[in-house]
Amino acid sequence: MKGTLYIVATPIGNLEDISQRALRILTEVDFIAAEDTRTTRKLLDRYNITASLISYHNYNERERSPQLIEKLKHGSSIAVVSDAGTPGISDPAYRVIHDAIEENIAVVAIPGPSAFLSALIVSGAPLNSFVFEGFLPHKKGRKTELDRLAREERTIVLYESPHRLLRTLQDILGSMGDRQIVIARELTKKFEEVLRGRVSNLAVKLSGRSLKGEFVIVVHPRS
Repeated sequence: MKGTLYIVATPIGNLEDISQRALRILTEVDFIAAEDTRTTRKLLDRYNITASLISYHNYNERERSPQLIEKLKHGSSIAVVSDAGTPGISDPAYRVIHDAIEENIAVVAIPGPSAFLSALIVSGAPLNSFVFEGFLPHKKGRKTELDRLAREERTIVLYESPHRLLRTLQDILGSMGDRQIVIARELTKKFEEVLRGRVSNLAVKLSGRSLKGEFVIVVHPRS
């Protein structure tokens, strides 16, 4: 019989946020395909889980996915985890999910934390309809993408890294105007911070700071 591919959400910061079901699956599977085996090992050690880890990340997923599929076809069960949050949401997982479905292998979601959902629900922006865009293009197509989003009627959710955050705020200001936005960082961690205000105000507020951690930007819809 073929094995099962589990897509397991893990904490985005606070290790207490992992579900009992996720812990059980991580204990029972034959292999865990991890974005960073060192990061995942810290989580497993916290809960005394011994498991065989396989690296599965953006740079090796093309080669690794067929290897995982072969294991699944021969009856092994595999859990895919990212460094934090839900695999497939701006993290590797799509290829092995797609390949598993093509081979009629069962794919099971083990739901849990997601940084963009956590930021969205505390943002104060309308939640009835939103669009998640992940990371903006770094260079080619960046302005085109921002100009498209400027016409968007829904709440917009973006991810951004510390060293590009200020540039992105300036680009949002140029394409969308001085919108009301929310910037969240280090969610569920000790130094969790949620900033609310106009793009221009938050750009000034953050310009003199040393920026660390990953950021979620929530852009309010057009008035």
